[in-house]
Amino acid sequence: MGSRRQTQVSETIAHLAGDFFARESNVKALITVTHADVSLNFKEVRVFFSVLPQTSEGLVLKFAKRARSDFRHYLRTHTRLRPIPTVDFLIDLGEKNRQRVDELTRK
Repeated sequence: MGSRRQTQVSETIAHLAGDFFARESNVKALITVTHADVSLNFKEVRVFFSVLPQTSEGLVLKFAKRARSDFRHYLRTHTRLRPIPTVDFLIDLGEKNRQRVDELTRK
């Protein structure tokens, strides 16, 4: 997994990403940040999220990629992290697959 600090930083960034999407996204979709993975040197973070309805995934991903620098600024003002990590946003395919399995097992 990683260090306790890595876990804490990951959870904090995931929480702040959820807040950021709730405030800044103008896409009419439910965006759920599932988790964040911080690199061992804390210089990079990948934030994973799921989107409902799934037809809005493309729009949300475009928004997220465009908003990376805004989110870094948001992190700078809401945490004491230094340096602020480089951010990438990705659709959480694991969550998407889990939802599909749930859907199939209900039938």
